[in-house]
Amino acid sequence: MRELHGVPVGYPHTRSGAKAAAANYTTIAGSSRFLTDKDARHRAVAVMAAKDTAGSVVKKADHAAENAVGSLRGDTSKVSAEKAISRTGVLSAHVLGFDAHGAMVRLWTTTVRGSAAGHATPRTGFRSVTVTLTWEDNDWKLKDSSASTGLVAPIDVRQASNVPADFSAYAPGAAENPVLSGTEDRSGFPAPYGHNERGARAAAVSATMLYGDPRFFTDEDWRHRMLAATAASSVLDSVTSDTDSTARLVMENRGVGADGKTADGSELITRTAALATRSISYSDQAASIELWTASVGGVAGKDETQRPQVAFLRMTVDLVWEDGTWKTTAVTPSEPLVPSPPAMQEADPANSFADVGGASNAPATA
Repeated sequence: MRELHGVPVGYPHTRSGAKAAAANYTTIAGSSRFLTDKDARHRAVAVMAAKDTAGSVVKKADHAAENAVGSLRGDTSKVSAEKAISRTGVLSAHVLGFDAHGAMVRLWTTTVRGSAAGHATPRTGFRSVTVTLTWEDNDWKLKDSSASTGLVAPIDVRQASNVPADFSAYAPGAAENPVLSGTEDRSGFPAPYGHNERGARAAAVSATMLYGDPRFFTDEDWRHRMLAATAASSVLDSVTSDTDSTARLVMENRGVGADGKTADGSELITRTAALATRSISYSDQAASIELWTASVGGVAGKDETQRPQVAFLRMTVDLVWEDGTWKTTAVTPSEPLVPSPPAMQEADPANSFADVGGASNAPATA
């Protein structure tokens, strides 16, 4: 993919391409630069929007930016564009409608907004975003979007909120938004990545998303094919053995069978979204990428003790250039980076999360 005014363009004319476009447009519209820089916002909208809806999309974007000022200020007197934290992660993507001419995609997202300055920790939120797209000029273009409060998952009880300064590594100038392409090979896994730093970042994003997919735990054949497509040959055997053990342990602890459900029909829910990426090191042959991620895990059913929770982690993905693409040698959780919980919102009951599970709701990969 290529970018124009910071907007990825050139999506495949597929369901996955529509999912990717919806996710990228939502991520961009929730970024601090989009919300704080009017000129940058209007340039981005000019790229994203369909010809006949550009005017209404601009008005809606300007209104959203006005409403976001308070959340980006933290407890300081005014917004600092350099310190503003505004990131969006896509946890699920459900295609409500699709044909050759258009698509409608409903996203479940988690957002983190605030400031790395001051004393108020950036706060998380959950949104349901419905994006309407049209196929125009050989690409997916934005016709409209609407947002409401999404399913609220509690933050993992083992995680405590960080202080504002800890978020500086993911301020606008220090990290980048993930870019999803929706491009797949015939196996259904991401197509080969470019031999550059951007390609390494994309491979790292896809790896963390695929490791968080429910099929990773419930479908051994899918897991082995995914690892064969993404892991370096030097570690494939050991990674396969380790992940087989991890998957068995998760299914045993959750009481989940091979169909991804418990004895009473409750469904395993797991997703990992990338909030931002930054390079630790890069060369033509090896790269190390740090991602800030939000992972949801639990069971959608009647047992509230297994209600899905969200954990905010930094993940380090090490990669090598092999067989014409980037392959992972390690995917390692590191220090948490945890925002404050949603303000004045209670977590939704466990059974309400069933709508975001299943393979059909998986977001597009990078």
